[in-house]
Amino acid sequence: MSERKKLRAGLIGLGAMGRNHARILSGLDGVELVGIVDPAGDTTGTLRAPVVPELGELLALGLDYAVVACPTALHEQVGLDLAANGVCALIEKPLAQSVESAVRLVEAFESRGLVAGVGHIERYNPALQNLRTRLEAGELGEVYQVVTRRQGPFPHRIADVGVVMDLATHDIDLTSWVTGQDYTSVSARTVSRSGRLHEDMVAVVGQLADGTMVNHLVNWLSPLKERSTVITGDRGCFVADTLTADLTFYANGAIDTEWEALRAFRGVAEGDMVRYAIPKREPLLVEHERFRDAVEGKQSDIVTLRQGLRTVQVAAATLESASAGVTVSIAPSGAAPELALP
Repeated sequence: MSERKKLRAGLIGLGAMGRNHARILSGLDGVELVGIVDPAGDTTGTLRAPVVPELGELLALGLDYAVVACPTALHEQVGLDLAANGVCALIEKPLAQSVESAVRLVEAFESRGLVAGVGHIERYNPALQNLRTRLEAGELGEVYQVVTRRQGPFPHRIADVGVVMDLATHDIDLTSWVTGQDYTSVSARTVSRSGRLHEDMVAVVGQLADGTMVNHLVNWLSPLKERSTVITGDRGCFVADTLTADLTFYANGAIDTEWEALRAFRGVAEGDMVRYAIPKREPLLVEHERFRDAVEGKQSDIVTLRQGLRTVQVAAATLESASAGVTVSIAPSGAAPELALP
């Protein structure tokens, strides 16, 4: 049996996320990291691949695919250059800074038949993977509400987008993916308290196509780091902590009570609590394995550019809602968002 030919991979960007990509690519089975682009060079002297200042120098090394981890504002130009040179790409989230840029990236890669994906890493979190499987199996019954909380200290590395495009896109993507439902409307409020151009806190109320209510609270203003997803349905609620990859189920109570005051209550009662034992593989490694397999032509579950575009559309609608002070309806099939009266 012949030895597996290694894919030649490149990396664009050596920021905090880029260095994690470099670590994974350096040891990924079936892949050789042949070069990295970063104007600052290798500041640590620990990387195994050459670091070049320009994308053209990286392309000259010959690539099968590249990971784009540069600032969001550069995603469109870098992605278009990769597509023009026939190079597949895994582009960090969000796909682009605007809906228009995201559309151009989708068209560039699809028109050339190139494999391309978006790095929405939460899809590969063990707690959310397990949660999605359980929802698909009907363990929660009808889903009523999805609530996410994502907060923590201000990341000084982020300068080109606000908290909606940077952090809330995680919650938008994971909510659609876990439930299998598109957003149909959002209403949002944002504030900026850190003195920067972009918003650093957002509160969102949304609705999915099946009527499920959605709430997202996201900020860069808290010393408490929190990553919580709570899904409530007619059989109880799931709580996923994506920091620890823990998944807990709180069942609705099925035991009658003799306490008259409680018996008159017609809502739900507290039942059993189960914390699931889940194998915990690193989400970034799983993401890279899935994308490598897709580039090799295997059937693989990656976040497509069209899915990444949809997330950018919902994020753009969120910013539009906050700016105009109205609910924004989100049309299906990539159509432009429309304003709806409150």
